[in-house]
Amino acid sequence: MAGRRLASAALLTLLLAVAVAPLSSAVRPVSDAHRSAAAELFAPSADGSFGDLESTYEAVRTFHILGLDKDKSLTGKVCKFAAEKLASPASSLAKDLFHAVRISGALGCSVDPGVYNGVVARFKAVIKDTNSLLEFYYSVGGLLSIKEQGNNVILSDAESTFHAIKALSQSDGRWRYDTNSAESSTFAAGIALEALAGVVSLADAEVDPSMIGVVKNNIVKLFDTIKSYDDGTFYFDEKHVDANEYKGPITTSASVVRGVVSFGSVASGKLDIPGDKILGLAKFFLNIGLPGSSKDCFNQIEALSILENNRLFVPLILSLPSKVFSLTSKDQLKVEVTTVFGSAAPPLKVNLVQVLGSDSKVITSENKELQFDHDNNVHYLDIAPLKIDVGKYSLVFEISLQEPEHETAYATGGRNTENVFVTGVIKVDKAEIGISDNDAGAVESVQKLDLLKDTKVSLSANHLQKLRLSFQLTTPLGKTFKPHQVFLKLKHESKVEHLFVVPGSARQFKIVLVEYHPHPLLQFTLLVFSVIVLCSLNHDANRTNKDFLGLVEKLYYLSGRYDLELAVGDAVMRPQKKPHAHLHKLLTRSLQIWAKGRDITHIPCAREEATQGTLACIHESYTSAFYRILNRGPAAFASLFHAGIGAVLLLYVLFWVKLDLFTTLKYLGFLGIILVFVGHRALSYLSSASAKQKTA
Repeated sequence: MAGRRLASAALLTLLLAVAVAPLSSAVRPVSDAHRSAAAELFAPSADGSFGDLESTYEAVRTFHILGLDKDKSLTGKVCKFAAEKLASPASSLAKDLFHAVRISGALGCSVDPGVYNGVVARFKAVIKDTNSLLEFYYSVGGLLSIKEQGNNVILSDAESTFHAIKALSQSDGRWRYDTNSAESSTFAAGIALEALAGVVSLADAEVDPSMIGVVKNNIVKLFDTIKSYDDGTFYFDEKHVDANEYKGPITTSASVVRGVVSFGSVASGKLDIPGDKILGLAKFFLNIGLPGSSKDCFNQIEALSILENNRLFVPLILSLPSKVFSLTSKDQLKVEVTTVFGSAAPPLKVNLVQVLGSDSKVITSENKELQFDHDNNVHYLDIAPLKIDVGKYSLVFEISLQEPEHETAYATGGRNTENVFVTGVIKVDKAEIGISDNDAGAVESVQKLDLLKDTKVSLSANHLQKLRLSFQLTTPLGKTFKPHQVFLKLKHESKVEHLFVVPGSARQFKIVLVEYHPHPLLQFTLLVFSVIVLCSLNHDANRTNKDFLGLVEKLYYLSGRYDLELAVGDAVMRPQKKPHAHLHKLLTRSLQIWAKGRDITHIPCAREEATQGTLACIHESYTSAFYRILNRGPAAFASLFHAGIGAVLLLYVLFWVKLDLFTTLKYLGFLGIILVFVGHRALSYLSSASAKQKTA
């Protein structure tokens, strides 16, 4: 705007480069955001219920893990709901009894021992008669839950039950749901392993060690089918199952985690599972963020809770509280290493071993150890010595445990890669604007004016001249910065705006006047114009120049004051209100452009002549506008030429619909004469203008 003062001798802007990759969101431990999401997803209905028994158990279990205290009256209603199902075990499904028993155990509901005796008998009867994996899972799991609540429960035929479940396994580590199933399932493998672990826990004698070894081998084969992402995330999914049996990767992965950890806790020795796959599963569940359904929330939270407290490997998560660092404010690189629920990690060291650029080019391979802040439990490092400039980088960290015995108890994943974004104040100076008289754009032919001063700019140009803007951009390290995106907006004092979008390559940019709203009085005159502004943006090593050819003509001869707004961005634009805003106004100055020639005017009809003289007034207006167009030069003849082409096409349509051949040829000859005349004049003007510029 006119008279606006810049804050300093150098214009400043923050530039933030952002890139998105699949599953590249920040991996952070479980937080209060997960607790809020769980409370919302498992909100009880008006009568205080959570739905069926399965949904109720999932809500109770999730609240218990996250430490969410519910109203005691609500707990009483849930216990009563479970007790009603346990009161009639003979007529209840094993699945319903299984969930009712687990609800009672999770909430500590008071259940009469006689009630549990009937439920135990029901479960044992199901185990004896079934060949379904799900029935085995519900019955064995229900018995184990009753035992964990302090009741004496023994499975006398544990050996045969173990063999019956194992008989449904496949050579690739997956399981079938029953003997009639044609396809095997990864989800079924998880519940089978959990059922086998329950059988071992309920057995009155040791289960055959050779069978335990066979199951361990099946687990190794099952982990051979695990899938992964490039960032070290691992997950399980189904291969070939019916649509009604497909559970999705979250439910399937959670099932495998429950089964593998459960079996590993009862089997002698340690399972041969790599620690990086355990860590990758933890990353998978954390990468979910805040789930969108109660089922996913339950599977996420319970799987992470199981991984937090397992005897295989406890995953340690490396995370960054912030992934955006400012060179200007000298931010520190901070790294946290915790368990999945944010508990403190054992003594360890974190080293930055490599820095990669956005093109995977190695910036530095110098090994730097991060300092440890005991008070805040974070590792930190100053980024200034790294000599990295603004942009996107990949930081490669390495975690090393200080105690040897911890290496078999914790999974660190070796090297961890995190994407970060470095920002900084980009200095913009030597901003100039002027009128260039020829294509060469020599210094002596450009009327330069420093826009950093508190002045107005008055310019006068014709359609053969160009408006030139130039400025320099430098990074905090003094390197030349070349913007990826440039936007220019010229706003006339009449509120008419001209927006120029500047895409292009490193050497040349072309911009198009994408929006123009003519004044209603000029509507007819401007309808015959089809205007596209092509402007070149020439880059050299130090400067960025934008030349707008024939700017005055493209502004439709609207003389007056213009507010000029120039915006520069890099990679991805962000809203200006965010802390690290990306879109900033580099220049805002008033400039006055006066066209050499009279403005276009409109000849209105007098109100009193609106009835009898309407046709005469319209004819006078159209004729006046036509002669004014003829006086406008090459643009007018070019527009008339295109209009003539449109008339010819319209004539063809009329010939097809109504006219005969001879009438059409007569009109076509008349239009052809006009096209030859205006086309010749347009080419003559262009040839003459080019010759004048070459001789200038």
